[in-house]
Amino acid sequence: MILSVGDLVTDVLAVLRAPLAQGSDTPATVHVAGGGQAANTAAWLAALGAPVTFVGAVGDDQAGRDRLAELHQAGVRTQVSVRPGASTGSIVVLTHGGERTMISDRGANLLLASSDVDAAIAQGASLLHLSGYTLLDQPSRPTGRYALASARAAGLRTCVDAASAAPLYAVTTELIEDGVTGHPFLDWVRGVDLLLANADEATALAGPGEPADQALRLSYAIGGDVVVKLGAHGALWAGPAGVVHVTGEPVPIVDATGAGDAFAAGLLAAWSAGAGQHDALLAGCRLGARAVGIVGARPPLPSA
Repeated sequence: MILSVGDLVTDVLAVLRAPLAQGSDTPATVHVAGGGQAANTAAWLAALGAPVTFVGAVGDDQAGRDRLAELHQAGVRTQVSVRPGASTGSIVVLTHGGERTMISDRGANLLLASSDVDAAIAQGASLLHLSGYTLLDQPSRPTGRYALASARAAGLRTCVDAASAAPLYAVTTELIEDGVTGHPFLDWVRGVDLLLANADEATALAGPGEPADQALRLSYAIGGDVVVKLGAHGALWAGPAGVVHVTGEPVPIVDATGAGDAFAAGLLAAWSAGAGQHDALLAGCRLGARAVGIVGARPPLPSA
């Protein structure tokens, strides 16, 4: 069993048919569906046939009920708190070609409960995957750190997705203004078995440089392995044993939303099943390539 801990939201996805015309109109196709980094990864894991439980929080509203129903239909188990008075999170996603911009309302995700983490771990699991948004959002940060510590204490392997470059830069700026040096995110994830980051996130955490060098610096900083996603150029895995790189195959991009979450699911499903670094990277790249060929952040739901 894999536990995917973190965010569940409603995605309002606008697939632009032209570059965004700021201050004016842009033609687009608009879709409303489930999203959230941790929930998306869980849905892709379930599509691969991997046993998975999503751990998170929703509001006591129709959106929360709809989002949970979608996960259950996808084959995902859930350990979720329903928070009266809070709204289920929502994100407006603007996507054009390989680029996407997200406007976020974190909603009930900020109220993630440590008791749900405990309950999920008690049901039995081999790996806990944590959305980095849980750490980047200050209200949920203590629970995110608790989840990693509890998983390690229970003998689970741990993985964190670095989430998004802009919040990583924002956290650094806030703490530098308070006189803190270094990137706090690396302290929060120190000791994890695996950190996932795309190229922009790796630069936010490690500074400029070649991806392999960035990954090795991050690996040293956290005391674990690091995977850097390179889009059409594949991905690399760095750790004490060195660097493994696999190349990607360029594919037509319909919508990049959720591609990183699909990559994480492919990699984690293979890794948890005993695959080595090279094969796990290949599995992640293949599922990520599949994800960019469809609209939305998740695989199509199975027929009822």
